[in-house]
Amino acid sequence: MGKFKRVCVFCGSNSGHRKIFSDAALQLGTQLVERKMDLVYGGGSVGLMGLVSQTVYDGGCHVLGVIPTALVPLEISGNSVGEVLIVSDMHERKAEMARRADAFIALPGGYGTMEELLEMITWSQLGIHDKPVGLLNIDGYYDCLLRLFDKGVEEGFINLSARNIVISAKTAQELIQRMEEYIPLHNEVAPTQSWNVEENHANQKSA
Repeated sequence: MGKFKRVCVFCGSNSGHRKIFSDAALQLGTQLVERKMDLVYGGGSVGLMGLVSQTVYDGGCHVLGVIPTALVPLEISGNSVGEVLIVSDMHERKAEMARRADAFIALPGGYGTMEELLEMITWSQLGIHDKPVGLLNIDGYYDCLLRLFDKGVEEGFINLSARNIVISAKTAQELIQRMEEYIPLHNEVAPTQSWNVEENHANQKSA
């Protein structure tokens, strides 16, 4: 059994040009199943999203896909995987995924994946959540992004302690292990409880 009950995975609706990315998605799905961790993800049945979700679903764990109405015809091909929650927009999608997960992992992906990843990092920095955020850096895909974070520290735009928010590893097994050992070291901008009024209001609107 793993430390987290439910993990949110951000990843591409494409598979990328190389098999190494698809293999990584399958390996991550397998690791979640072995640790009996349920999945929250973007709801698509294509690309890396489809591979992760199908692997977790076939392994007997619960799968929840959260997808905006506008993306249903684009990202769901054929039958959906597991439970699907259709929401009104991208903001509601991210809020639901964040609320329902105990940890976040980003596989290789495009603008959307990076935007979701960065928002969860930012929310941790702000104190909205204290959940671990992991980056599965397959074959150096995210090396440039990690160097940019280091540059931000060097130039004084990112606090050194906040750099610890981002946990990265080259394999799913190593990444999950590091995430289970994660202890926040940064000073939150505002304590978590100060955000609860907004969170409760958002939850009431989406209920």
